[in-house]
Amino acid sequence: MSGWGAWFGGGGQRSSDTPKNAILQLRSTMDMLSKREKHLKNQMDEQDSIARRNVNANKALAKAALRRKKNFEHTLEQTSAQMMTVEREIASIETANINKETFVAMTNASKAMKQIHGNLNIDRVDATMEDLREQHAIGEEIAQTLTTGAQADALDEDDLNEELESMQQEQLDERMVGAGKVPVGDKIDRERLPSMPSAPVSATKSRQEQEEDLDEEEELKKLQAEMAM
Repeated sequence: MSGWGAWFGGGGQRSSDTPKNAILQLRSTMDMLSKREKHLKNQMDEQDSIARRNVNANKALAKAALRRKKNFEHTLEQTSAQMMTVEREIASIETANINKETFVAMTNASKAMKQIHGNLNIDRVDATMEDLREQHAIGEEIAQTLTTGAQADALDEDDLNEELESMQQEQLDERMVGAGKVPVGDKIDRERLPSMPSAPVSATKSRQEQEEDLDEEEELKKLQAEMAM
């Protein structure tokens, strides 16, 4: 009685242990039935052997052995049926216990989700996202402003350098015009070029003078190439 009472929560057992205890007791019963099944099969084999040994010598003994074999066989059928019932109950309890544990887990998950979303709603989420978008926009404007200022400074510096180069070119042109060699408007920087003589060149030059002119022209081209670099 105490064993059956434990199945239904008796004996001070917690309800969470009831399925476990029930399965343990059913498995113990299954072991007992398995041993009984094996014993009955041995008894049947023994009676069958007695019947075979006395089938001609002692028919009465052989018939009695067959009768006992039939009784053991009937008991074996009942035992097999009981084992099937116990197996079915074990599977049912295990399935029910799994279903219960799954339900408890899902219930806890639902509670956790409610706790997480307790202070959240779609309006607050939308407001937060809107604030984030505004802050991102402000950050972009600040970065653009800082970048634009730096670019403006760079452009101003380029303008100054360009104007300075223009003034240098004008002074160079003036010096070249005074030397009587380079026409006004020539944009090649020749600040380091030597001044050319202003005296007119004779129409007839000696071979030595022609070679000197060629050397000067080659030197001038080299200087122009260096200034261009």
